[in-house]
Amino acid sequence: MSRKLKFNSNALLFILLGLLIMAATIWYVIYYSINNAETSTKDKEITTSKDKLENKNTKKAAKKDGYSEVLISFGGDSTIGHDTKFAFANSLPDVLSKNNNDFSYFYKNVASIFKNDDISIVNLETVFTNSKDRAEKQFNFKADPSYAQALPLGHIEGVDISNNHIYDYKQKGFDDTLEALKTNNINYFGEGHTWIKEVNGVKFAFLGYTGYNDYAEFRQKLEKDIKKLKDEGCIVIINLHWGSENSYYPTETQVNLAHFAIDKGADLIIGHHPHVIQGIEQYNGKIICYSLGNFCFGGNFNPKDKDTFIFQAKYKLKNGKAESYGVKVIPCSISSVNYINDYCPTPLQGEEKERVLKKLNGLSSKAGFKITDEFYNIDVKN
Repeated sequence: MSRKLKFNSNALLFILLGLLIMAATIWYVIYYSINNAETSTKDKEITTSKDKLENKNTKKAAKKDGYSEVLISFGGDSTIGHDTKFAFANSLPDVLSKNNNDFSYFYKNVASIFKNDDISIVNLETVFTNSKDRAEKQFNFKADPSYAQALPLGHIEGVDISNNHIYDYKQKGFDDTLEALKTNNINYFGEGHTWIKEVNGVKFAFLGYTGYNDYAEFRQKLEKDIKKLKDEGCIVIINLHWGSENSYYPTETQVNLAHFAIDKGADLIIGHHPHVIQGIEQYNGKIICYSLGNFCFGGNFNPKDKDTFIFQAKYKLKNGKAESYGVKVIPCSISSVNYINDYCPTPLQGEEKERVLKKLNGLSSKAGFKITDEFYNIDVKN
């Protein structure tokens, strides 16, 4: 009886000892896992903090280095409307209605280009008004103020309003247009207005004028406006509505005014009005685009020449000043189809793209470089 009790006591002791060892093992495993996880988390936190610090240092180094880029795109005559004397069939409003009144339709094929730049500019050659008080002239272009939303939907930030159609419906039409632009957060310049846009610490100033005639008073104003903005440290970009309609070559007035503006400090000249493209000139290290042609153009349901291009200037900046800039063109058609104007400017590809590049180079004997759809860099003369 005592031997049996002793045996049972020994068995119980071994069982208790086994349970104790098992508990110790489980505790050790749990402790080690928790401790290791905490260590791993701390390591991750330290690594993350280090990465953040390195990123900050990288950004600081980039800022210290002082280099940045600003890309600006320019499109030609944009008549987002029509003349009510025209037939409605195939007009811009008619095409809009056939596209579910979707105002993003007009710039849908170039919107990605404008979205990926810093500033996008077109010449606004219509008024947004419901006024019926027309100016006495051959063509009067207008659209309901709701049409202005096509601009922001196309990622366009600014418009030139100095042209021969901005008063098509007199002062009322002009005032309504400015109100529609403000409602849609579109900046404007010309007709006494200046737009200054600061990007990466550098101010870009946009001026607009009609430049059909070269006379002393206009030159004085041009010089005064340029000087004021240069004194403020701006890069000055001038849009001029000028030249002869349907002419592929600049007039003497265009050339003289462009050279004068650059001599007085202008950094870039953008032209429009002829409704066809004209050449590009390099003058004293600055670029003159004599005419970009039409763009989203509701003034003609089927113009014979549908060629146009987007001009881009990419400024390389250091410590708040331009060191150089690259220029390129994106050949386009004012229409996505060739048999009619569907008011949807579209980049060209393949043979058609090369044809427009060849045409533009043929008009640009004074460019000093071959114009392509890749950037050509020009040093800035300070």
